[in-house]
Amino acid sequence: MKKYDYLIVGAGLFGAVAARELSRAGKKCLIIDKRDHIGGNIYTERQNGIDVHKYGAHIFHTNNRKVWDYISNFSEFNHYINSPLANFKGEIYNLPFNMNTFYAMWGVTTPDEARKKIEDQKRGQYCRNPSNLKEQAVNLVGPDIYEKLIRGYTEKQWGRSCEDLPPFIIKRLPVRFTYDNNYFNARFQGIPVDGYTNIISRMTEGLDIRLNSHYLDDREFWSGQAGTIVFTGPIDSFFDYELGTLEYRKVRFETRILDIPDFQGNAVVNYTDRETPFTRIIEHKHFNFGEQPHTVISYEFSDEWKKGDEPYYPVNDLKNSELYGKYRELASGLDHVIFGGRLGEYRYYDMDVTIERALETVRMLLNREG
Repeated sequence: MKKYDYLIVGAGLFGAVAARELSRAGKKCLIIDKRDHIGGNIYTERQNGIDVHKYGAHIFHTNNRKVWDYISNFSEFNHYINSPLANFKGEIYNLPFNMNTFYAMWGVTTPDEARKKIEDQKRGQYCRNPSNLKEQAVNLVGPDIYEKLIRGYTEKQWGRSCEDLPPFIIKRLPVRFTYDNNYFNARFQGIPVDGYTNIISRMTEGLDIRLNSHYLDDREFWSGQAGTIVFTGPIDSFFDYELGTLEYRKVRFETRILDIPDFQGNAVVNYTDRETPFTRIIEHKHFNFGEQPHTVISYEFSDEWKKGDEPYYPVNDLKNSELYGKYRELASGLDHVIFGGRLGEYRYYDMDVTIERALETVRMLLNREG
């Protein structure tokens, strides 16, 4: 007899939602995670009275009322609106691209002037069938925005030239002809007032959790604990990379506590020139409108990933998508293992979509049981 109905591999958002809803349905669940904390990449750690986003900035946003109501059961959210800035060699621009951006770049003040400027620039360098990201970006917004706000940041993020990146990475770019710096423009958005870790803690309250426990280090033992496994780790690692290794980008952070009340005046500032080694600086106190006499900042760097590193962003190009499809075929033959989350499904999911996918997975599992 198995001790548990479900083994949830991964104590991040997907795993926590799945475990909670399965438990509410009367199923006995065990959650394990290889890290020494719950929360996965949305983990926040209290440092000097400031909630630090240890694995990068996470701003909850959604247009789905059901998802918003669901997550709001576990925390009060503040009214934070994501309004990042771009720093190009000391020049400051608003993101997403909007009238404030266009005024700073060209001095135009009306939507018609901005549209004409962009169309004039696009006309000079338009490529009928773009073969790379550079050509696609210039087609969309022209060379000025590409050179100052896209090229350097993108090349740092992906570790290769824009001319070597496929055009579909930026099928669209957000261009708004209003003076609106609201990046997501979502109906519901904010930051939990006491951090994301507490959300995961409340979701998993009363459930059995084992930290510092790596499923792949002793899969025979862990598989013997439950009848069904919900695996949120990398799908290729589950199969010992037998078909090849899926590619990711990894992110690393250098975090500093500064004895000043404010460092950059904004939660997120992207550095869009190629020469600056980091992609952005996060000032964590601004997510919760902090008034502490000190501040905590994190420099964010994007690096090449190799096996053994923590994967962050899937490289969803044609080659990797085809390889993932082959792993999905392998996975379809395993009735007792369900793959979920950004690593299990090899997709970059926002938090609201992660919750949606977890709830859908639970419904599927319960329906399968009858």
